Amino acid sequence: MYPSRNATGYFFQIGLLEGSVADKSDETVRWGVQRRLEFIEFRLFWDGRFNRRDLAETFGISAQQASSDIAQYTALAPENLVYDQTLKAYLRAPTYEPKLMHASAERYLLQLVAIENRWMRQEDTWFDHTPPIENVSLLRKQTDARILLHILDAINQRGQLEIRYKSITGSPEPRRIIAPHALFYAVGRWYVRAWSAEHSDFRDYNLFRIDLAGDISEAVIDSALDFEWMHQIDLILTPNPALSESQQAALQSEYGMSENKLVVTMRLSQTFYLMTEHNFDVEPDVLPSGKQQLVLLNREEVINARKTARKLSIDAIERASR
Repeated sequence: MYPSRNATGYFFQIGLLEGSVADKSDETVRWGVQRRLEFIEFRLFWDGRFNRRDLAETFGISAQQASSDIAQYTALAPENLVYDQTLKAYLRAPTYEPKLMHASAERYLLQLVAIENRWMRQEDTWFDHTPPIENVSLLRKQTDARILLHILDAINQRGQLEIRYKSITGSPEPRRIIAPHALFYAVGRWYVRAWSAEHSDFRDYNLFRIDLAGDISEAVIDSALDFEWMHQIDLILTPNPALSESQQAALQSEYGMSENKLVVTMRLSQTFYLMTEHNFDVEPDVLPSGKQQLVLLNREEVINARKTARKLSIDAIERASR
């Protein structure tokens, strides 16, 4: 949630922005008021209502301060709320338009998933109530925060560390020395992008399979040599022509296509996951159209670019190691 530009003048008047006539020592107070006004707007938008008690209990303020905040929000956006005497609550008005926040459906839905998966508590959000929700996924163990902390420290320090890793495709030896330089999320999993001392190139490590992380030392390879990560490519997608016109139109609408195409720009190393998830790695007409709703028009270009970048990266690592 962010203040919109048209709210700048208002915040200047009430002393909520830097550069206002308010003393700098009041900065914390100004920030607190701003957050409470955003809370009012959030509740109006997503729940359709709030009352003075909601504001007071959420922020631990007095009823008098809550009334003052409501008065300030009403002065900012009088067309956004109406008071219902029967419910003793402020309701979202038909003319409601957000002034202080960007109403992100994605953020709302992600918070619902986080609550359902017990990654966060409902009281850590601004939700008053939530709709029934079910997250359909395979349950995985919780990531050890200390392991993630070690990985983050290594990234920030540009270092390397020893991990204990349970691989299903590589060596059965659990100990690895890696130099992580990034995290990414793909196909429902978090991964660590890192240089591998064992393979002498850059690999992806499933964060859920790391169960031990050791001390950090200076990395011997520069992450700038990870050309698959550093370089991007456009994936040009279109509905599978084997689908009916109405099915293709539904996909065009779902993905917001322009001229029957969707262009997705991503790192070369990440194309593997998207291609695998959506069967872009399979030649068209091999699978039923329902299993391959979109087709990748520049499939060979993407595959060749990834191979070339990896070879260049391995060659560069070999030269740097001499």
